[in-house]
Amino acid sequence: MVLVTILLGLAYLLVPLVERRSADGFDIGRVGELPVSYAGRIKPLDSVARNSLMIISGRQSFKNDGVKTDAVTWLLDLHTRSGLANSYPVFRVDHPGVRALMGIEDINAKRFSYDTLMQRGNELQAQLVQAQTTPKTDRDLMQNKVLELGNQLSLYQTLSGLFTIHLVPTGPGHQGWEPLHTTMRGDSQTGSEVARTYTALFDAYKQGDIGSFNQHAVTLGKALQVSHPGDTSKAVLEAELNRYGLFHRTLVLYVVVGLLVLFSWLRSSEPMRLSATSLLVLVWLVHTLGIVIRVYLSGRPPVTNLYSSAIFIGWGCVLLCLILEYLFRDGIGSVSGAATGFLTLLVAQGLSGSGDSMAVLQAVLDTNFWLATHVVVITLGYASTYLAGFLGVLYVLRGVFTRTLGKNEARQLAQRIYGIICFATLFSFVGTILGGIWADQSWGRFWGWDPKENGALIIVLWNALVLHARWGGVVKYRGLAVLAIFGSVVTSWSWFGVNMLGRGLHSYGFMDSAVSWLMLFVVSQLLLMGVGLLPEKVWRSRAARVLRSG
Repeated sequence: MVLVTILLGLAYLLVPLVERRSADGFDIGRVGELPVSYAGRIKPLDSVARNSLMIISGRQSFKNDGVKTDAVTWLLDLHTRSGLANSYPVFRVDHPGVRALMGIEDINAKRFSYDTLMQRGNELQAQLVQAQTTPKTDRDLMQNKVLELGNQLSLYQTLSGLFTIHLVPTGPGHQGWEPLHTTMRGDSQTGSEVARTYTALFDAYKQGDIGSFNQHAVTLGKALQVSHPGDTSKAVLEAELNRYGLFHRTLVLYVVVGLLVLFSWLRSSEPMRLSATSLLVLVWLVHTLGIVIRVYLSGRPPVTNLYSSAIFIGWGCVLLCLILEYLFRDGIGSVSGAATGFLTLLVAQGLSGSGDSMAVLQAVLDTNFWLATHVVVITLGYASTYLAGFLGVLYVLRGVFTRTLGKNEARQLAQRIYGIICFATLFSFVGTILGGIWADQSWGRFWGWDPKENGALIIVLWNALVLHARWGGVVKYRGLAVLAIFGSVVTSWSWFGVNMLGRGLHSYGFMDSAVSWLMLFVVSQLLLMGVGLLPEKVWRSRAARVLRSG
């Protein structure tokens, strides 16, 4: 059964890699692999299109009259057939005030075309001016949503002329790329055959000439491979990664692992548990491969922003869970790894809507040594604190709602929570100290009571508090589990909350759209803590022990 499970998992992962692109129609995939310079880094045109459409629409593709359109096709239509592209329903408008401003009456419609929005362009412009002149701290939600829509429209208009996308390489490095219109005006320092080929490719697409389009796409790929082999190879790999959706496939397999463990418990099946563990190892290896590819493409350590931190935290949680499963071999490590891996990748998906997940770093972050030490170490501290909290949730749910948490099971689960918290305390403390050293080198002070610094310190103090409470006998198994759950709240505040404040030197990833999700998570953890504090006589596991002893 273990071999069959692994083979099925490999089939799910490998089949998309062997699927060949159709030779019929425009070879959009090849064009998407072409390297361009945009927003400070060289990336495939596919990434530019996907990230831009994600900002505008919240998706990397859309349907128009039931026909699915990919991001690169949308970008080509926007540049060469703007009249058609302007009719595509790509702008997502949810806020009722903005919908009323734009005259939207269809309550079921979520996305709208550029033409539809421009029917109320004057009204929108007036609201934009008002929102822009209002101090940031005084803006209401309606004004923030108007500004968001205005930024999306501005991005759309800029992309229509490819003004900010540097398609043409004129020399080595990021500075050696130019927009197409600059090169064609003759302003380029060096003429480029690439510019003429791009122009011919766009003309062929506009005229519907499939043969010429595909031929020019091949010519561009070969020319860029000769002039910029490294950039072109990375662009092809990144485009393949985009199309493959590695982390999405990993997320799906984490669900399968969790289901296998649950079925193994229901049927008391050891082979099924082993199958789940084996599949979890495979999924973790694929998760690792995804991180390694991102490190190679970006030339940076694995954690550089909120998106990459979510992926890395999930990776660290699953690694710790595999160690737990190896030590105890009862399925709890596997189901914990599946759940934490799934949830963190789900968070990462939610964070991908802000644009390029491998964007150029701010100057103060542009230090590979500290990204590889402070950031990675403290993120492992986040991961282990979350894992301890998840194990605390398992303790409470098993104890209150099932009859499976006997004395021996409670002791073993508490031992795991304790061990993980010890690990979390060490890495959180060391990571915080390393952060202070980095701050001293960057800003000339070791500590400044910045919100992010306070959040990191609170994680260390909370984990230390939990350990001291256990050492001093203030709490036992149940109390340890409840305190561990609150550790997830503390960590979420340090991870997300301080970025949402938009205050301090560490607010690099401000995004107010996640506030409601953070609050929902905090409330859920507080409710679970409340359940854990219910009198033990109402716990089903307690009742089961009483019945057995009687």
